[in-house]
Amino acid sequence: MTKASISKTEESQPVAAAIKSTINPEEAAHFGALAAEWWDPNGSSAMLHRLNPVRLGYIRDAINLHFGSDAAHLKPLKGKRALDVGCGAGLVCEPLARMGAAVTGLDAAPENIAAAQAHAKPQKLKIDYQNVAVELLDQINFDLVTSLEVIEHVDDPKAFVQGLARALADDGLMILSTPNRTAKSKLMLVELAEMMGQIPKGTHHHEQFLTPDELQTLLEQAGLQVIDITGLAYSPARGFALSDDLALNYLMTVVKR
Repeated sequence: MTKASISKTEESQPVAAAIKSTINPEEAAHFGALAAEWWDPNGSSAMLHRLNPVRLGYIRDAINLHFGSDAAHLKPLKGKRALDVGCGAGLVCEPLARMGAAVTGLDAAPENIAAAQAHAKPQKLKIDYQNVAVELLDQINFDLVTSLEVIEHVDDPKAFVQGLARALADDGLMILSTPNRTAKSKLMLVELAEMMGQIPKGTHHHEQFLTPDELQTLLEQAGLQVIDITGLAYSPARGFALSDDLALNYLMTVVKR
């Protein structure tokens, strides 16, 4: 893992109240149109299905370290509250619920919320799915906040990060992931991925990707501290894997300062 270099500044300004939504209606409509295929590992969300086990492994390791959980414990989040922002149809919410958390999932597309509820119901997973922006969410003080491959789709990344910070408990843990804005990510996640049909056209807009430095600055301004940055690399032979290479995509572990 590559440790982030943290600048101790006094720039953070707590968000005292919810602000306007950062949801981009066009992005919400794009992903809402894909809702019916979200749980199909060979459908339009196939890349997320391949990526998800690696992300979940990173999240579980961070949970164990932050909360002092035993790696063999099946429910390390028992008695804790978790929030997944930009939850889609529940690819992260459901594993968090199985880890014992009381889970809330937010998504901009009502179609995704409906698909998530329909998938969770027969499994008797009690997940509170809401079609609301994190900036407008009533609940706060979540022990765990996750937002994976989401910030690159919002209208105002700074306000979005402030909304995430407001939702996080003082001693909580936050996990983020997003593509890096590099030539490599443009080639692999936009041009080749769309050309080969691995993701639907219009899913990614390279100019909206954030570099690790840019995201870390937004987090620090919101009173948060990045304690780890780890890359997500891809190879045809191995698929997705954690890496020191941040050029394609990266994960961040974040806490309050």
